[in-house]
Amino acid sequence: MKKISLKKIILFAIGSLLFSGWYSQALAHEVNKSAIALLISKDKSGATISTGTGFVVRPKGTLLTNYHVLVDAVSVDAIFSNGVTAPVEKILKVDRIKDFAVLKLKEGFYSTLEIGDSRDIRAYDYASALGFLSQNVEEEGNRARGKILQTFGFVLGVHPQAYPDFSYLYTTTPFGPGFSGGPVVDKNNKVVGIATIEGKAINLALPIHEAQPFLDATGGMTFEKLIQEDRDSKEAMYYRGNFALYAKGDLDKAATYFQNILKENPEFVLALYDMAVVRRDQGSIEQTVADYEKIIAINPNFPEALSNLGSYYFRSGKLDQAVTLFQNAVKVYPNFIQALSNLGATLNKLNRHNEAIPHLKKTITLDPEFGIAYYNLGNSYFALNQLQEAQKSYNQSVSLGVDFLSLHWKLYETTLRLGKYMEARKQLNIILQIDPESEKAKQELAKLPKP
Repeated sequence: MKKISLKKIILFAIGSLLFSGWYSQALAHEVNKSAIALLISKDKSGATISTGTGFVVRPKGTLLTNYHVLVDAVSVDAIFSNGVTAPVEKILKVDRIKDFAVLKLKEGFYSTLEIGDSRDIRAYDYASALGFLSQNVEEEGNRARGKILQTFGFVLGVHPQAYPDFSYLYTTTPFGPGFSGGPVVDKNNKVVGIATIEGKAINLALPIHEAQPFLDATGGMTFEKLIQEDRDSKEAMYYRGNFALYAKGDLDKAATYFQNILKENPEFVLALYDMAVVRRDQGSIEQTVADYEKIIAINPNFPEALSNLGSYYFRSGKLDQAVTLFQNAVKVYPNFIQALSNLGATLNKLNRHNEAIPHLKKTITLDPEFGIAYYNLGNSYFALNQLQEAQKSYNQSVSLGVDFLSLHWKLYETTLRLGKYMEARKQLNIILQIDPESEKAKQELAKLPKP
């Protein structure tokens, strides 16, 4: 999976919106940032255990966030941009599976965000997220502060993930660590989702209509009561393992949590999914594959699991099986950028180049900075002897930072066939910079006409 910095993705998203004309329309007025709070979750010793984001939806202090921001907390403070700190007085509602919480702040009068209609969201709709990056949160004594970051992108689709009973908004809008529980807004700056899952290539928000029926909840419980309930909660245990894995990098601790869950419920799909990540990082590839196969048997429409298993089949040479998995992932989630790219690469490997091209072109349309997709598209054109198109694709791949020997060899062969000897020489020199001992490159260089 390719890695792109948050800053780079933000710049790409802004550029895409400017190009489409959405950006100026969407930001005719700014989001009401006064309604968005940095959440500081603390343990019984008063130490911060996690940070997140929340947003006020009722003027008397009803705030929405993710449930997982509350796990193991004995108190949570909401810190607003004007410096006001409001403690959470009680928990009005938690949904552990859909991962949202409705909280009641200390009595007062608060600025709010307007709720939109997430049932009307469609692919390619504008989407913007706001949150507090954990890495930018500063704490001094009992005081904390952060700066709201706003990111931009568009919706890729609305699809189920691990649980088939409800869907997420899949979006290019990046969520950094700490965005959990923050608002995702539409072009009118109305909330359509709660930022929930942050990934390298995939960001998921819970549609706001899933939480909307509980915004006027009354009653509620204390953090002490929540902690008591969470002792027997597999979801709470899962989020502890998830935090140990992704925030702390503690594979053994994460594995212990996931294994304990799976002893009680072998079909807890999210625990299986993250257990596969643990085993991958531990080098247990066979077990990783077995975990993904179990997941697909339980939930055949989990797009990320389909794509990940397809990648392992690709690497082990099971190309026809890989194609089927990637096709199934794209069938569930038609704008799944990584699966589209992987499908194109696999079809190339099977010499089905004409079939590969549409998938790779769609990948690039959805993410114009996906360098590997340009490389794979170049391979399709090269195999079909469409050399001018191949060179353009390879050059675009290089301009986006792709720099490995096979790419430069392809560019050399392409430019040589086109009779562009100066460019062919340039590629051989690059190859020799990367691999100074390459006898083949030296021999090919000697054959070229003198400049």
